[in-house]
Amino acid sequence: MQRKSFGTMECAIARSLERVGEWWSILILRDAFYGVTRFDDFQQSLGVAPTMLTKRLGVLVEASLLERRRYQERPPRYEYLLTERGRDFRPVLLALLEWGNRHYAPDGASVEIRDVRSGHLVETAFVDPTTGTTVPLADIRVSPGPAASERVQRRLERHPARFIEGEQP
Repeated sequence: MQRKSFGTMECAIARSLERVGEWWSILILRDAFYGVTRFDDFQQSLGVAPTMLTKRLGVLVEASLLERRRYQERPPRYEYLLTERGRDFRPVLLALLEWGNRHYAPDGASVEIRDVRSGHLVETAFVDPTTGTTVPLADIRVSPGPAASERVQRRLERHPARFIEGEQP
């Protein structure tokens, strides 16, 4: 069965999943944030088959999340470096880490998110860029953006808070 492409859907979440929705892709990006850059090191860290790793690295390069750069001529060898777009994925990974620690770490967190200056645990948050203040999730709503179709506008007008609050119909 052919997988449906999300790449041209109006939803930014769907379009994002087209690039990073396969679990190996997210783990490759995680390792890239930890400083892994070379094929053999990704393979050793992840235990993934070489063919799958080649495919996933290619998708991440094509999506401009990683840049493939030659570091050796003979034989030709490449490293994979995070691009600006790839570095912008950091908050998504940290939010996923925080969520996983909260819900799927029965023995406690194996990795924590801390402030380098204070050493205190930190949480992901939404910040008002104008005031710099943290906005509680209860005060957040999604709204139609400038490119929203009439369909999206209607859906968000009918159900303005459900996305964030997780209410059931």
